[in-house]
Amino acid sequence: MAKQIKKKNTAIDNGTNKVRRLFGDPVSYPRPNPRFIAIPPKFEMPSGDLEMQLKDIVGASIIKRITNASKIVFHTVGDTGPINGEQSIHPIAEQMENQITHEPVEGNKPSFFYHLGDVVYFNGLVRDYEHQFYDSYKHYPSKIIAIAGNHDCDTSVRKGDTPDTEASMTGFMENFCDTKSRYHQLSPYRKSMNQPWPYWKLTAPFVTILGLFSNVDGSLDKAKESAQYDWLVAQLKKAPKDACLIITIHHPCFSLDSDHGGYPVILEKLDDAFKEAARYPAIVFSGHVHDYQRFTRTINNKEIPYIIAGNGGYANDAKAIHKLQKDPNTSTGSIPFGFQTTRADLVLAKYNTTDPGFLKITVDKQYLIGEYFTNNFEGTAPSINPFEQFKLDWTKGKLTS
Repeated sequence: MAKQIKKKNTAIDNGTNKVRRLFGDPVSYPRPNPRFIAIPPKFEMPSGDLEMQLKDIVGASIIKRITNASKIVFHTVGDTGPINGEQSIHPIAEQMENQITHEPVEGNKPSFFYHLGDVVYFNGLVRDYEHQFYDSYKHYPSKIIAIAGNHDCDTSVRKGDTPDTEASMTGFMENFCDTKSRYHQLSPYRKSMNQPWPYWKLTAPFVTILGLFSNVDGSLDKAKESAQYDWLVAQLKKAPKDACLIITIHHPCFSLDSDHGGYPVILEKLDDAFKEAARYPAIVFSGHVHDYQRFTRTINNKEIPYIIAGNGGYANDAKAIHKLQKDPNTSTGSIPFGFQTTRADLVLAKYNTTDPGFLKITVDKQYLIGEYFTNNFEGTAPSINPFEQFKLDWTKGKLTS
């Protein structure tokens, strides 16, 4: 394990540029002028816990399969919109499909795909869902559910993009928060989803997943508002102790990539909510950064993985994958596995910045097993073995492998 870095980044915003983080710092500076786009009032927020039962998504037969196997299995990854080309998303989608259709043991088949946001680039327009989402996953045989990412809600015009002609979140709301699950003109194969809201609770055998919405620049609520924060605290308090508690949020708390870094407002709000509710999650999943990073954070002698899985299709070649900071103390600049960050409570356990990939998660009454599978840009058959596997005893907060 590398020696912990003691220096602190003391630079402040001077109104001219983004301040570069010191090497080893996994959290960026707060943005002095963050963008926040409220969910348009034409979308009416339902009352209650914003909860959906998995049985109402996948049906009784899948729930029976989960129950008989005494475990739940699902896929997760983010940042899939293939606006730059399909070199990543189609091979990954096929690889995920094969883990369902070619798996001989029923209980080992993933029951759904939990998308970590940025479904459609740029800006999640309805017109782009057919090509970027429905066509990409037309052969994937399980249900797909999601949280929203920044490109699912942003309205800014980018190079080569035409001005938005619809309100923020329209595409996401129509395709994931529809009034009912139904076929429509964009897809003859996959029905829309009727999730209650862009942030919502999934209740399932062995797991409770609290999916959050981090808006454009990484925040839960607009200044002086607290609707989502209050909801999160309430749901943390209500979450059953006999189920693995998972947090999903598009913007990560921590990242050692050379561009983004972790999002300090998200980190602060999540930590505040965990403390107020006196309940920490077993694991946190994010996307946004286009690579794979697995951190281990130790809080109250419990190990909590914070994972970035944001290389699901947008990055269509190796150059587009986000790279980590370079270590100025080594000739190669590479960061070793098990790297101690500038935070005493945080270690970068493993990462992959060369290949697109996705996670397969298995949870039972005691353990969560994560497997990160990679693909490649050459079109050759991917390995059937994962790039890495980790095992978390979520009842004790201990990583056993």
